[in-house]
Amino acid sequence: MKLKPLRHLFPTLLCGLLAVWSCANPATAGETLPAQTRPKLIVFIAIDGLPQRQVLNYRDQLAPDGFNRFLQRGSWFANAHYGHAFTVTAPGHATMLTGAYPHRTGIIGNEWRDSQTGQSEYCTGDTSANYIDHVTKPFDGTSPKNLKVETVGDVLRRASPQSKVIAISGKDRGAILPAGKTGTAYIYMSSTGQFASSTYYMQKHPAWVDAFNAARPADRYFRMEWKALLPEAAYAQSLPDNQPWFGPAGGSLPARFSAPDDQAPGPNFYGSLLRGPFADALALDFARAALDGEKLGEDEAPDILSVSLSGHDYVNHAYSAESRLSHDHVLQLDRLLQSFWRGLDAKVGKDRYVAVLTADHGFMPAVETSAQQGLPTGRVDGAQILLNINNGLQPRFGAGKWVMGYSGSSLLLDKQLLAQKGQDANAVADAARALLMSEPGFAAAYTRAELQSGSRAGAPFFKPLQNAWHPDVSGDVQYMLKPNWKFGLRSNGTTHGSPYAYDTHVPILLYGPNWIGKGRIDKRVEVVDIAPTLADLLGVPPPATAEGRRLPFVPAICACQGACQ
Repeated sequence: MKLKPLRHLFPTLLCGLLAVWSCANPATAGETLPAQTRPKLIVFIAIDGLPQRQVLNYRDQLAPDGFNRFLQRGSWFANAHYGHAFTVTAPGHATMLTGAYPHRTGIIGNEWRDSQTGQSEYCTGDTSANYIDHVTKPFDGTSPKNLKVETVGDVLRRASPQSKVIAISGKDRGAILPAGKTGTAYIYMSSTGQFASSTYYMQKHPAWVDAFNAARPADRYFRMEWKALLPEAAYAQSLPDNQPWFGPAGGSLPARFSAPDDQAPGPNFYGSLLRGPFADALALDFARAALDGEKLGEDEAPDILSVSLSGHDYVNHAYSAESRLSHDHVLQLDRLLQSFWRGLDAKVGKDRYVAVLTADHGFMPAVETSAQQGLPTGRVDGAQILLNINNGLQPRFGAGKWVMGYSGSSLLLDKQLLAQKGQDANAVADAARALLMSEPGFAAAYTRAELQSGSRAGAPFFKPLQNAWHPDVSGDVQYMLKPNWKFGLRSNGTTHGSPYAYDTHVPILLYGPNWIGKGRIDKRVEVVDIAPTLADLLGVPPPATAEGRRLPFVPAICACQGACQ
């Protein structure tokens, strides 16, 4: 047998040694990944309301190439969390691609009150912009005006003006916040089943959007049923259908989204599609149209495509993450993603893009589920608590409604009343905090003075509460509930919005054979680490206000052009 000269074996040997070294030494912040061509496309997927536990609980039922593309052929982080306390949709979506928590982004909730006037504010509200070809209602989201920081897409577009950032979602905030200041957001319109942008971004849709909408793709789901993918026995670990505390009427599979007497698709039908897999399928179809229409990933300027799939949040709010409906919805998403990935491979090329998947928050088990397990749980009557606090403040500070209401996850004091009565805001806040903590269900609360000074650093949950609080936007007493407690007296559905693991623990999954190695990483990481990671892959600086570190994934070293397959 004729042996190859040593020089022919050297590239293979070198790649093998580098691969072994990289597995033993994952990339950490401050290091540079091995020199490679940057990806032509970043595909960023956010699944609204997907806790990490759901990805792993059904692992034996996943398709070969949906979530398993990450779990088997990419890098995934088993201990990924949010570091802010009020884990709801807008703060999560603002964090993902800015690398910053609400104390920097200014997005403290889905809505809040103006800290001086008490007027209601919506996270992506902007009365100067309107939806294109659609009616714009008060508190509809139309622009990133309230986002105080840049995204990695904004940094990319400043460095590479030819690059495109397209963001798509069933919710306005799920598209607008990842799009940043200079990307373009498209939102599912529940009145028509179409997708629309706003005049903040453009005055008229491009032709590909008009063509997509003209085909009325949502109408194909009229009278179609959402049917379980697997036999009944496959859902044995999940709560059966038709629990008495389920949200909307029904709560069982198969589910139909049109009323029996509906003669044609209309606003009620289009809106109902969000509570199931069909609106998510539409969002991915629109993403395919965007790939074609914008020619994403086809030139030397890298692009970002962000798709936030909203249906899971609606399903979990109504039925909980422990339900069979939610279980099946994860499997539906898994199959939708498998189809999407395979289409991307064919169109863009599997070695030309990096895919990232995460969630904006997890989900609390329903109060009824916790009670059945013998856990302390309950519901908080928000209106009664405000009344109790204001009544408790009056003997000391005088007549008046000292606490105007809730703002994000804080109590907002009436600044005009404080000035009129000559009362010290810190003293009123201290007293309001003491009254709040005397109510059942509250775990911790800190005042504006404490949050600004950091004087309670190290106290229980101080840091996540501080991360959730912005001095110019938030109120005067930031609070959190006890585990498994819920705001609102209605005995239906469940929610999220705490710093507990059921709400903070979310997937962070990476795939990209040319850049991302394979493996599970158990080190704790945070969602703020995604933006610096993507910036590094794209060869641009992270956003200036980002507070995360590059994710410690194992890089794909094998850049030897086929020498190590």
